[in-house]
Parts: sequence; C-alpha cells; structure tokens
Amino acid sequence: MARKVQLRNGNEFFKGDTGRCFKCDIPSTSKNKRCWVLGVVIVSRRWSSYTAAPMAQHSSSTPQQRMRNFSIIAHIDHGKSTLADRLIEVTGALSERKMKKQVLDSMDLEQERGITIKAQTASLQYRAEDGETYTLNLIDTPGHVDFSYEVSRSLHACEGALLIVDATQGVEAQTLANVYLALEQDLEIIPIINKIDLPSADVEEAKRQIEEVIGLDASDAIAISAKTGVGIAETLEAIVKRIPPPKDEDDRPLRALIVDSWFDSYVGAVALLRIIDGALRQRDKIRLMSSGNSYEVNDIGVFSPQAEPRPVLQSGSVGFMICGIKELSALKVGDTVTLDRQPASETLPGFREPKPMVFSGLYPVDSADYSELRDSLEKLHLNDPAFTFEAESSMALGLGFRCGFLGMLHMEIVQERLEREFGLDLIGTAPSVVYQIHMNDGTMVEIANPSEFPDPITITHIEEPVVIANVFMPEEFVGAVIKLCQDRRGLQQDMKFIGQGRVMLSYQLPLAEMVIDFYDRLKSVSRGYASLDYELSGFQEEDVVKMDVLVHAESVDALSLIVHRSIAETRGRELVKKLRQLIPRQQFDIPLQAAVGARILARETVKAVRKNVTAKCYGGDISRKRKLLEKQKVGKKRMKSIGSVEVPQEAFLAVLKLGDGN
Repeated sequence: MARKVQLRNGNEFFKGDTGRCFKCDIPSTSKNKRCWVLGVVIVSRRWSSYTAAPMAQHSSSTPQQRMRNFSIIAHIDHGKSTLADRLIEVTGALSERKMKKQVLDSMDLEQERGITIKAQTASLQYRAEDGETYTLNLIDTPGHVDFSYEVSRSLHACEGALLIVDATQGVEAQTLANVYLALEQDLEIIPIINKIDLPSADVEEAKRQIEEVIGLDASDAIAISAKTGVGIAETLEAIVKRIPPPKDEDDRPLRALIVDSWFDSYVGAVALLRIIDGALRQRDKIRLMSSGNSYEVNDIGVFSPQAEPRPVLQSGSVGFMICGIKELSALKVGDTVTLDRQPASETLPGFREPKPMVFSGLYPVDSADYSELRDSLEKLHLNDPAFTFEAESSMALGLGFRCGFLGMLHMEIVQERLEREFGLDLIGTAPSVVYQIHMNDGTMVEIANPSEFPDPITITHIEEPVVIANVFMPEEFVGAVIKLCQDRRGLQQDMKFIGQGRVMLSYQLPLAEMVIDFYDRLKSVSRGYASLDYELSGFQEEDVVKMDVLVHAESVDALSLIVHRSIAETRGRELVKKLRQLIPRQQFDIPLQAAVGARILARETVKAVRKNVTAKCYGGDISRKRKLLEKQKVGKKRMKSIGSVEVPQEAFLAVLKLGDGN
C-alpha cells in the first residue's frame, strides 16, 4: 500500500509512484497519474518528454515581434557547441544541476568527434535591455558537407545566423561553404570572433579575413570567449536588435517546414517544425504535401532544450510534432505540412529526396551474424532513412549488404554506430560512386557496382560525379597539395592568398578519386594543417572503364573496379602485385591478370610449389632423371587444366578494405 510522505516544500504525495510531472518534477499520485500541482496528466519519466498532455499553465503565447529564429555557422572546433552551451546557461533554460558540456549534442559519437549529426533546437527566454522578454529559437545544425541539404532546410527556418570564426585559426573551408548557404537564404549574418582568451588570438586579422575571403562587413563583429563567457551578453543583444522577427502569418493556411525528424521507440516518428504560415494545434488533422498522407496530431511543443508541450504553435514558432507515425521515411526533411481540411495551395520551395552518392559493401566478419546485421540495419534505418541497403553476396566475403550513403562522413558514422550500438564486427569494402551510363537506345542507367556494368558495345558514353573542393592551408604546403590534386585528375579553378601565410586552393575533382583516401593523404602532406570542404557540382563525361581481375583465367567479380582509362594500367599493376603476395602457392602456376575487356593490362604469376622428384637418383643415366621430370610435367599440366584456385579472404580484405592506399 502506498505511504503518504511530505516534501520539503510542504507538498504531499504517495510513496511508490512511478510517474513524475515533466514540468515541476513532482511525483504523481498512483490513482490518477495526474500532477496535483499543475493538473497535468503524466506517465513514466522516460515518456514524459513527449506524452504529457499540454495545458495552458505551461504555455505563454509570444507575439512574432518578440521572436528571433537563428542558427550558428562555424568550422569544426571553432566553438559552436560551446557558444550554444553559454547561451542556454545565461538565459537560464537549464539549471546548473542539469547543465553539461555540448548539451545539444545528444549522441556519444557527436560529443567524441566534436561534430553535429542531427539538428537540435532550443527555445530560450531572454529579458533584453529594453525590458521586454524575447523568445530566441536556436537551431543547431550539422556543419559537414554530407548534410548540406539538411543545413539548407535548417537555415530556411531562420531569419539570421551567427558566423563564428576562431580568432587563432581565421576563416576555414567549412565556414565558407555554410556562410554561402546562409547568404543564398538571404539571412542576416552576425560575425562573431571566438576564443579571444587565447594568447595567439588575432581579432583584427580574423576581421580582415571575413571581409576579404567572405565579403562581409566585419566592422561590427563581436569579440567573445564562449569558454569564459566574455561577450555573451553583447551577442544576445545583437540577436535581438539585428536579426529581424518572423512575419505574422497566423491568418493564412498552415504551411510548416520539416527541419529534421527522428524515431522514438515510445511515440514513433517525431518531426521538428518551423511554422511558416498559419498555426498548428493539438488534434488537428495534417497532410504531408509530398506524399498526400494525412495524420492526426497527438502532441506539439517546443524544446527548451527539454521537451515542453504547447497547445498551439503559431507562425514563426519552432517546435516538435508527434502524430504516432510508425515509419520515419514518411517525415521527409524539407517536406511541407499543411491542414487536411484547409490545405495550402503550394509547397515550400527547395524540397528534394535525399540521394546516396557513395556506396560500400558491409559484411559481418562472422557469417553467422548476417541476420543480426540485417536486423541492425533495419533498426538504424528507422532513425536515418537517408542511407539505403540491399542484400548482396560476395565469393569471398559471403552474404552482406550494399549500402548507399550521402558521403564519406555519413558512411563512417553509420559503420561506427553499427559497431558501437549493436556490437557488430564488420568488414567495409572499398567505397564507390554512382556513374550515369548512356546507352545506344537513348536510355540512361545509374550503377554503383562494377558487377552491374553493361557490355561496352551498348554504351555511347559514361558520366561520373565531380566536385568543387576548397582547400585552406599554410602556403608552405601549396606544392604538395597541388601535386596531390593533380595526381587525382584535378583541374585547378582558383588560388588565393588570404593573408597570415594562408592560401585557398579551389579544384575540380572526380568524386571517385576522393572517396578512397584523399582526406587522409591531404592531412598527411600538410601535416594536419589543411582543411577541406567540397560540394557536388554535377556529372561530367569521362573515359571510364571496368577493370576485371582474372585469377587462373577466371574473373573475380569482387575484385573488379571502375576506373579512368588513363590510370587503369597503373591501378591494375598495383592490384595484381599485391594479390601475388597474398594468394598461396599451389602445385601449378597461377596467372593473375588485370584486364579491360579482352586487353590484358598487367600480369603476375604465383609460381608452383615444386617437388624434387630426382632426389632419389644418386647417379646413373641422365635419361632416368629426364623420365621422372617428364612424368611430373604431365601431372602438373593435367592438374592445371582441372584445378581451381580459391582466393583467400585475406586477399579480398587487403585489396578492398576501406582506406586502402590504392
């Protein structure tokens, strides 16, 4: 039986209750699961973030004139998450007890790598110098090029952005890419010079680089230290004064932009929304305009940064929506949400389906883990519909999956999450890209696997994806970086000296040349000082061919590659030379050949193991020895004609393993 106890503040509750109010953290009564302080229906603590029914006591409608929606743009390790922590701390959104480092980065992987993978929001209440209380909606976005579409949708939900530049590093590659996305959205950009507390900080040089490299006026840039808290008050005032408020569009038909989405095992798919026009209320029936599917809204609210329900989300607001949707693929980033009974006439611009650009095979080290890998991929796909997978088999690696990713970082993240969250040991094959093959009959097919390559006679031409890469580095490494880019079939587009001994190089590079080990080689030749950012610029016609590897005159599909004709011979020689060291010797010679069509590019031979059949002859006529050797020769010839060679798994791993130097 429950025992009645009294809290320090005089409130009473029944001991043994499992639920707590999501707002005041007071335990509920066992009888009706209702917080008697606020009158809010609740459930267990882990559900409380989403399923608490919204009540008027928890919400206060903020007029659009006192709303500010903004994002933070920065290169890796320039202090974006630290500044977000200080803003949350100064505005009192979280108590000191609940505050932690990188509070908006919820995944362990994000905190360890110092990157943002999933967009997060925080609605902050700030009392400005003019005496008014403003709602500041911070949208923390991913910064890497792999997630550029998600970044563009997040920036579309803002009216302004904070551009952070490290006072010791200056403008870097990722800074440039993201600020251009913000300028395309016509956002108000506030330059912020961070890390002024470091001895090597040079604020004036950082301002000069912002003006010369980016082209923004940095005369009113704010110098801060997110670590010590210097300049945070000035930053908050600049957000209020310089970023325009959202427009009041409450009377128009509902149009809301899906900024991000994720899957919760208790409530289903959760959508992060920016209300552009109209208002969204609980129990409204909404329609997703890309698919036409309709759902009833179970709960809406905001993150502050913990989930708080609201009875209504008005135009200009940023919050979450729960409709009990079972599949995350229904909530596409960039889609438009409208009311089913009064739909909007047109969708919000910019929506497109995510398209994988890099493909790789994932195989379990132990073939018995295949079913477990399949289940793990299905679970991970619930939270990340941007990656695709389909079953495939390899002669050496067994059963596995061909997976498609947005880019190299996305591939690393998915593989690491599979190994960490599901405890799998995986083998990743060498990554490949999508090729567009134009056929004689006028059709166009896309392939990513060499085994799907059609007969060359039926092909008119082939196009491969190309990127524009921007590399920032100290000027002493310019020669080494230019040589690296030229070796990867790069075409130089631009070269700028940006001061303080730093250079910006722009190159057009084939994506296929970047996915293997370009980033590692770049860090190696620049001793870690170079930073890289790239964007897909389209497809370009190139002379690419399928290179087969023949082991004992039999083609091995798993070793086939799609390469440019100019480097096919070099790549083939390296490949068969490596295989010769890895394939064990047999009783007969094994020819290893790299071929394009019927033309052999390179050959190596694994020499036969030879038994000394004349060892027992201590003398006598030479014809006796010759007879034994002829008999051995006939046996080896017969063995070679009927024998087969099994390529060991180690050979495939050495050639195909991710990050291979070929």
